[in-house]
Amino acid sequence: METQILTTVDTAQKLGLLPEEFDRIKEILGRTPNFTELSIFSVMWSEHCSYKNSIVWLKTLPKDSPRMLAKAGEENAGLVDIGGGLACSFKIESHNHPSALEPYQGAATGVGGINRDIFTMGARPIAQLNSLRFGNPTSDKTKRLLRGVVKGIGDYGNAFGIPTVGGELFFDDCYNVNPLVNAFSAGIVEVGKTASATSHGAGNPVFIIGSATGKDGIHGAAFASKDITEDSVNDLPSVQVGDPFQEKLLLEATLEILATNRVVGMQDMGAAGITCSTSEMSAKGESGMEIWLDKVPMRQANMQPFEILLSESQERMLVVMEKGAEDLIYQICDKWDMSCAQIGEVTDSKRLRYYQKGELVADVPADDLVLGGGAPVYHREYREPAYYQEAKKFSIDSVEEPSDYKAVAEFLATHPNIASKRWVYKQYDSMIGTATLTTNRPADAGIVKVKGSDKAIAITVDCNSRYVNADPEEGTAIAVAEAARNIVCSGGEPVAITNCLNFGNPYVPEVYWQFVGAIKGMGKACEAFGTPVTGGNVSFYNQSSDEGPVFPTPTIGMLGIVEDKANTMTLAFQKEGDAIYLLGDPANDIASSEYLYSYHGVKLSPAPAFDMEKELLLQKTVKSLIKERLIQSAHDCADGGLYITLLESAMANELGFTIATDQNFRKDAYLFGESQSRVVVSVSPAQQEAFEKLVSGNNLTFKKIGEVTARYCEVDGEVFHAIQVIKNSYDTALERIME
Repeated sequence: METQILTTVDTAQKLGLLPEEFDRIKEILGRTPNFTELSIFSVMWSEHCSYKNSIVWLKTLPKDSPRMLAKAGEENAGLVDIGGGLACSFKIESHNHPSALEPYQGAATGVGGINRDIFTMGARPIAQLNSLRFGNPTSDKTKRLLRGVVKGIGDYGNAFGIPTVGGELFFDDCYNVNPLVNAFSAGIVEVGKTASATSHGAGNPVFIIGSATGKDGIHGAAFASKDITEDSVNDLPSVQVGDPFQEKLLLEATLEILATNRVVGMQDMGAAGITCSTSEMSAKGESGMEIWLDKVPMRQANMQPFEILLSESQERMLVVMEKGAEDLIYQICDKWDMSCAQIGEVTDSKRLRYYQKGELVADVPADDLVLGGGAPVYHREYREPAYYQEAKKFSIDSVEEPSDYKAVAEFLATHPNIASKRWVYKQYDSMIGTATLTTNRPADAGIVKVKGSDKAIAITVDCNSRYVNADPEEGTAIAVAEAARNIVCSGGEPVAITNCLNFGNPYVPEVYWQFVGAIKGMGKACEAFGTPVTGGNVSFYNQSSDEGPVFPTPTIGMLGIVEDKANTMTLAFQKEGDAIYLLGDPANDIASSEYLYSYHGVKLSPAPAFDMEKELLLQKTVKSLIKERLIQSAHDCADGGLYITLLESAMANELGFTIATDQNFRKDAYLFGESQSRVVVSVSPAQQEAFEKLVSGNNLTFKKIGEVTARYCEVDGEVFHAIQVIKNSYDTALERIME
């Protein structure tokens, strides 16, 4: 065994372990761990890797459906049968802490990591999304972080060659210290040709392929499992460095290696590097490994064993091949100019034994490192925060109606949370791969055709964190509902979700209450929509001593299937004279709307009105309308309310609209309220009778509110905007802030 000073409880605490966890490690090993062993436990038992503070609740989420090929936690990413012998692998993950300190590399390596999760499954990535949250957009810090993150995502994704087809960007002061950077990727694979993150077969060789190992990212998992402080900048070695060109080579080499049918198991090296991949694969395969650290290709001299094991250097894979297939993997990696080295072999010991130049430097049981094995599981205390009941006291009657509705409409249309994100997406390549169907025909979800079939996938990321903060259970149910609504309005059928759960410190009872509520809301909504959870990640500790926690932000990434890509639906109005209908119930409700929060400055109010039964009926009806080809466009009412929905539908083809409000509702609530379960559709005159018959037959509330016109946006006979003028203001609002 490696000779060094034995560790103490003080060492353990410095590595982020609790005193009782240190005692448990000594019990598992039957002795005091050395520093390398303690470092291994510290990363594998960090929140980032073990989910020790969240797994109790995550297990309550629905995980099964007839389409499910890999359930949550079973593989690197979810895997859903989309028919025709094809499957879609998809996942969302966070890279928040690295992006807060080094935004370019933090975001770039987040994109690299999520794509590796997809192609490690054997799937070829075809589309990416991202969900971004930042602080006050006028602050120099926010601008610096946003520029770095967007450039990092764009540079990596564009070079790697996968289109970014959509996403979301939201600003609030609660993200001033802790921005959120969530990256989503989806890929396609033939059913039965996937790889598993497992290891078995004593004597089978273990390879590391891809980039050389350096000191970047050491203790990155532990770094992501603590609050951001002024001293966090000193943890910059915890931020990884990415190389998208190397990742492209790794993708092609990986898929070719899998095609040999001689692969036992494969896993990418993300959080905790070699430690994580060796332990998780061994535990899953109920085997062990003997690893020779001096055989690991390194780009820095004299790296210590714990540095090699914990490095999170990017673009690396651990591959277990069948014995006798060594020449195959060497030949393929040589063809792709890819480093390949055998660094160990599989054993039947169920232990991980790491050697450095023949000396045993760590000897740990694989199963005790991982979730479901020996990793700790906690039931945390939770308590309703005081603000929750305060928010419920809000009354719409306390807010005076505006005297100038045109001014409110202008304010919302140019607000950075609502205005065009063109400044962001023009830095992304949405066209590469020639499969994106929504580049020139905008829809509520990103739609990407599945080559070699008539199918397309519809994908979206959604979460209004203001709603979730107001009411975690209801707000998260709304996030799932909105994601499904976006899929349905685009012509798809929602089938499954992945989630990225961004919260503050789980040891704070009020924060954990938000987490528990969010899981409950997600669970009931996923059951209602038949969209099981395929996996994702939990990002706690998005909190600082000065600013407190971020809004609870359970980002929902949803996958939908479009059986025939010819049946997609756009959000854009198509022709002058088409009738405009509102499907669903309006409400005298402005709670948690951008209008109330930003225009009136009222920060505490409940989540918007939401009724699951009405939502299900609405979505069923929209699906039927699209199938019967009775509508020209469909766009859900979301941020900014009905007026912004109409404006976005009009601007796409530079058309206008004239509508009348409903005297049964306050005009500001009707136009700018964000009550849920509403969709705006446009209908050609020839189809109006058939349209109304179908909607009436479904017993869904609907009303003709106006018609599509040319050039102007008119409400109750008053011209609010010339479409080209407001479109220019909408398109350039964020650019004016950033430039």
